[in-house]
Amino acid sequence: MTSKFLKLFSPFTRITSEIRQPDREISFKDKIIYTLIILVIYIIMSNIPIYGITMESGTDYYYWLRVILASKRGTLTEMGIGPIVTAGLIMQLLQGSKLINVNMGDPTDRAMFTGTQKVIAIGLTIFQSIAYIEGGAFGAIETTMLKIIIFVQLFLAGQVIILLDEVLQKGYGLGSGVSLFIATGVAGQVFWNSFSYFDVTAEGSDFLPRGIIIAFFKVLFSSNTFPVGHLKAGEEIRIWDLWLRKAGAPGLLGLVTTIIIFLAVIYVQTMQVEIPLTYAGHKGYRGKYPMKLLYVSNIPVILAQALYANFLFFGQILWNQVEKHPTWETWISLIGKFQEAAPGVDASHLQPVGGLLYLITPPRGLSYILDPVNEETALDLLIHSAGYLVIFITICIVFGRIWVEVSGLAPRDIAGQIINSKMQIPGFRRSEKVIEKILKRYIPTLTILCGIIVGLLSFTADFLGALSSGTGLLLSVGIIQNYAETIGKEAAAESMPGMGGLLGM
Repeated sequence: MTSKFLKLFSPFTRITSEIRQPDREISFKDKIIYTLIILVIYIIMSNIPIYGITMESGTDYYYWLRVILASKRGTLTEMGIGPIVTAGLIMQLLQGSKLINVNMGDPTDRAMFTGTQKVIAIGLTIFQSIAYIEGGAFGAIETTMLKIIIFVQLFLAGQVIILLDEVLQKGYGLGSGVSLFIATGVAGQVFWNSFSYFDVTAEGSDFLPRGIIIAFFKVLFSSNTFPVGHLKAGEEIRIWDLWLRKAGAPGLLGLVTTIIIFLAVIYVQTMQVEIPLTYAGHKGYRGKYPMKLLYVSNIPVILAQALYANFLFFGQILWNQVEKHPTWETWISLIGKFQEAAPGVDASHLQPVGGLLYLITPPRGLSYILDPVNEETALDLLIHSAGYLVIFITICIVFGRIWVEVSGLAPRDIAGQIINSKMQIPGFRRSEKVIEKILKRYIPTLTILCGIIVGLLSFTADFLGALSSGTGLLLSVGIIQNYAETIGKEAAAESMPGMGGLLGM
């Protein structure tokens, strides 16, 4: 029976645009084409600036969420996939906590569930667009008409992104728009930090191209001597000077770290615990129930970073009130004290330099110790990093345990699935309570280990200056691996149609 909560959204779901289910089997080749077209559309939108805004006078309050949102500052993808992800998390939490009852096997309930999620995403797009405009993220907007024009651009772009995601979700392409756009954004960031030929012009930088690979070969095959106005006259830059670069520019250490993190995540994701199973009706049939070491995948680090980003968002808003109310500075400084980011590199945001919010901000890495405009000493960086790591891993563990309970991954839920599939653990009575007791030996431990591992990997990537954020690398590796598996299954199912059922397609 459809939940009353979902019925409240029924009038709105009828008027929202919808992508129809394909009326024929989409071939693997066509899915690839659809996926590439959607990706190209999103990339084009990411390079179309919003008409009517001036980026120089605004502050990027959502700088810390850009990787998760797959968004780009000042373009039609300013909102990114934020409304879709937030709406999905809301519905997942409501369903997992049993606040709404939805039978996903019932086509009517499933349609109402997805329709409600879309309506919430549209509502969030409207809310966030208004908040951006009125909150000063785009600077001072003089006329009401210009505000309306900017709002219309953000709203229509948000609807296009929702529909692009739906095209993939309905089976026209591969994977989901959310995953595709996140992986593309991270890949673009890694590519830019590797091969960009634009100079790093921040004060105290080495005046080499930002891309570390280009900088490496430029130093390797040049005279290593730079003219007056760059470094000191006649000063040389050698290969080992590129391991840690100034002004936050990517260095060789970051490149090596990126490769190591990439390989480490792939390796860890292959590790799993297997519970032996037998089919109750056929004694000869044996199977296994695999539980990965990363039991809840990257969910804990995503939720932790989203929580941090929202704290930093409200902290920046509070700090901006200091100019209007100087007497509040002492109290607001306890929550978070901010300053403008160093000029040149990532200069569009405020950087926490004190207060509680400073402790939950990812450390900017070893390279910032070399930056002459940075006041953070080695001891400050060590204390900051240690405090951040302890808090971050603790929150990852807490969020991982919460997610297990609300997303159907708890021992009681898995035990119910095993019983419903008419399987049992050999040597034990076929009882949901017995199986749940056995699973409790593994799942809580795997959840804690998952939180610790993803927290450490994300922190290591940020601390050593990887070519993208730690969260972004974890997300992209998982997404790329899932896409590789999906493409393999699709190709196998098309070449051998009989394997479709075996692969669950």
